[in-house]
Amino acid sequence: MSTALAEVRRGRTGMGRPPGQHDRGGSHSATAQPAGAEPAGNHSTDAPPVSTQPAGAQSAVTQPAVTQPAVSQPASGGPAAGPGPVVAVTGAAHGLGHALAARLAVSARVGRVVAIDDHRGDVAGVTWRLADVRDPALAGRLAGVDVLVHTDVDLGDSDHRARRAFNVRAAQTVLTAAAAGRVARVILVTSAMVYGARPDNPVPLPETAPLAADEDGSVAGDLLEIEHLAERSPRTHPGMAVTVVRPAALIGDGVDTLVARHFEGARLLTVKGCPQRWQFCHIDDLVSALELAVAGDVTGTFAVGCDGWLELAEVEEISGLRRIELPAALTLGTAQRLHRIGIAPAPINDLRYLIYPWVVDCQTLREAGWRPAYDNAAVLQALIEARALHRAAARRIPRKEAAITAAGATVAVVGTAAIVREIRRRRRGS
Repeated sequence: MSTALAEVRRGRTGMGRPPGQHDRGGSHSATAQPAGAEPAGNHSTDAPPVSTQPAGAQSAVTQPAVTQPAVSQPASGGPAAGPGPVVAVTGAAHGLGHALAARLAVSARVGRVVAIDDHRGDVAGVTWRLADVRDPALAGRLAGVDVLVHTDVDLGDSDHRARRAFNVRAAQTVLTAAAAGRVARVILVTSAMVYGARPDNPVPLPETAPLAADEDGSVAGDLLEIEHLAERSPRTHPGMAVTVVRPAALIGDGVDTLVARHFEGARLLTVKGCPQRWQFCHIDDLVSALELAVAGDVTGTFAVGCDGWLELAEVEEISGLRRIELPAALTLGTAQRLHRIGIAPAPINDLRYLIYPWVVDCQTLREAGWRPAYDNAAVLQALIEARALHRAAARRIPRKEAAITAAGATVAVVGTAAIVREIRRRRRGS
C-alpha cells in the first residue's frame, strides 16, 4: 500500500476541514488582500501530485474506462494547458480538495486550476488564491472561473454546532459568491448519507430515492442542509447550474470519518436481524468522477461508489474483526444516553450508518461510461493496512481526542452492553 494512504494527514477530517477549528468570527486576517489578488510566488509547478493507490490494487480492480490516469505529468513538467474550463477548488490545501486540485492540474480537460483555501498548500501547477469560504469576499477570488468545486466540508465528530455553522455558512457563501462572480457551474460534494441509513432500505438505493436522513445535529443533517441550499439555488441564483455529487463511505488519504474510525474498534457492531452491507468510495474514484463533472460529461445529481457491496462475512474475513451482535433498542438506546451526557460526540443517527445499509446505485456515472478503479474489497483492505500502520505508530490522533471519537463511542456501546449482560447473568445466578 502507498505511503500516502497510510500516512493520513493528522488533524484533518472528512473532506478537508481541521476538526473543531472553525473560526467563529469573520475571514482570516491572512486573506485580507485585494479582491481577486493572487499572492506572489503562488504559481507552483515543481512537484507532481501524490498517488494514493495501494500496492496490489491493480489485480483486484479495473481502471476507469473514460478517465485519465490518477497521476500523470506532462513532459514539460508543468500543468496541462488545454481549451477546457478554468476550475476553482475550495479546500485545495488538504483532503479531497488537495487530491482533486492535483488531478485537475495535469488534466488535458481543464484549462487552468485556481486553488482556494485559507492557507497555501503544496499542489503544483495551480494558481493559489487565499480566502475563507465563509467570507463574502470570496466572490473577488473567482474572477475568470468557469466551474467551482466546493470540497471544504467538515465531516468529523467535532462540536456539532460549530460544525453545522461552518458547513452551512460555507455552502451559502460559495453559492452566493459564485453567482456574484458569474461562475457558470458549481459542484457541491455531499454524501450518500443524505439517503439515510435504515433497516428497510433497498439494496442498492436508486439515485432518485427520497432523502430520508434526519434533520438533526448529525453529519448527515449538515449535508441535508447543503442539499436544500442546492435545491433552492435555481430560484435564488438563476442562470447558474448546480451539480450535487454523493459519494458512498469515503476512504483514502486525508479522509477521517465515522466509517473509517469504526474499523479501528475491537469489534464490528451489528444489530440482530439486520446485517450491514458495506459499500465504499475510494478518494481516487471520487476525484475521477469529479473530473467528469468538471468537464460537463455528467450533470445534475449523482452518486459515486464501488460496484456492489460487501456482506458482513466478507468484511469480517478482510478486516480480521469479529462481529458483536446486539439488539437494536439496546445499541441505539445506549448510544443516545452516552451522547446526552457528553461521552459520545456523535448523535444516535450517526451510529445508524454503521449498522444499517445505505448502498447506492451509481447509474448516472455508469451510463456515462465511468467505472470505479477500485472494488469494495480493495478499498477495505487498504483501510485495514493503514489501520495496522497507525497502530504500529502507537497512535493516530492525540489520546485525549481518541477517547471521544465515533469509534470510541462504538466501543463504549459494546462495553456498556457487555456490562448489562454480565449484571443480568449474575442476577439470574443469585
